[in-house]
Amino acid sequence: MSSLLRVRDGGEARVGFVELFFDLVFVFAITQVSHFLLENLTWLGALQAAMMVAAVWWAWIYTSWITNWLDPQRPAVQLGLFVLMAAGLVMSAALPHAFDDTGLAFAASFAFIQVGRTVFMILACYDDAGLRRNFQRILVWLSISAVLWIMGGLAEPDQRLWWWLGALAIEYAGPILYFRTPGLGRSTTQDWNVEGAHMAERVGLFTIICLGETLLISGATFAEMDWTMPVIAAFGSAIVSTIAMWWLYFSRAHEVASHTIAHAEDPGALARRGYTYSPLLVVAGIIVVAVSDELVLAHPLGHTEPAMALTLLGGPALFLLGSAVATWAIWRIIAWPRLIGCAVLIGGWLLVPMVTPVMLSLFSTGVLVAVAAWETFRAK
Repeated sequence: MSSLLRVRDGGEARVGFVELFFDLVFVFAITQVSHFLLENLTWLGALQAAMMVAAVWWAWIYTSWITNWLDPQRPAVQLGLFVLMAAGLVMSAALPHAFDDTGLAFAASFAFIQVGRTVFMILACYDDAGLRRNFQRILVWLSISAVLWIMGGLAEPDQRLWWWLGALAIEYAGPILYFRTPGLGRSTTQDWNVEGAHMAERVGLFTIICLGETLLISGATFAEMDWTMPVIAAFGSAIVSTIAMWWLYFSRAHEVASHTIAHAEDPGALARRGYTYSPLLVVAGIIVVAVSDELVLAHPLGHTEPAMALTLLGGPALFLLGSAVATWAIWRIIAWPRLIGCAVLIGGWLLVPMVTPVMLSLFSTGVLVAVAAWETFRAK
């Protein structure tokens, strides 16, 4: 059996077409989470949606890590990704009713993705003892969390959230604690040698998926509305806010980040901070913005309900905060324009009693555009 690992020859590890094909499953997953939140605009619904986003992101980012090591041109790797795609489709289909009657399907498919992918990686890196031992530790951690996922799927719906929060706590704590395992020791970030450009491109493509999902939701909703001036203004605000988020994320800093990781003394540590944990807030922000766009398109005028206001102000704020956290994680630089933008958005709550939903949408969009323009022209 020939090695399934990429050849590290100093060149950039390109993203394979099969990786892009795999990502399409997550268009469905992100759309499902958006629809769930839209239909459950309560504090409990927000917590459940946040849990779903965390699970979807974790399934995707772990796969991106292994394809940073594996060669996607190998038929065995492609077959493995196709199997994960099938499980991902089941997981995505079960998302809207995961806290009702499809909980076991969601839990089982997610656990299969996490455990099955790790077992495949252990078999694939048979000729790399260090990498194999690292994934043996990961398998122990993910097997423990898999038990909690399944137990939650079997539990009553009102108890399910607690099982799954425990499972997520184990999964997210693993890298922080270096997958410390009795008898196997602990990993080091030097074990997680990654190709920086590949990780940057993979996370960038996932962000594009999320941004595209906001446009799909806005376009589909706009097509069914009467094209009055308030609706047109709301649609225009949705388009501009998505462009502004793209502008902010795919600035020059995105390209510099891959170079920084590639030439770092400890690329694994930087990749863990900058591309494993930090983007979760960015993704969550984009999803909340998508929900707010649909709400405003449906009700552009009248009183701005608190739940709608929270999505209109909270979505962009989450996005700006997440990107500021990523900047700090990679360069230890405080992104003041983005943090100030967060503060302005929080202050926008004072406007809620005085403005219509479309006016508040234009305000939040204006903040995103102002921050993007500030950073762009300040850099020149």
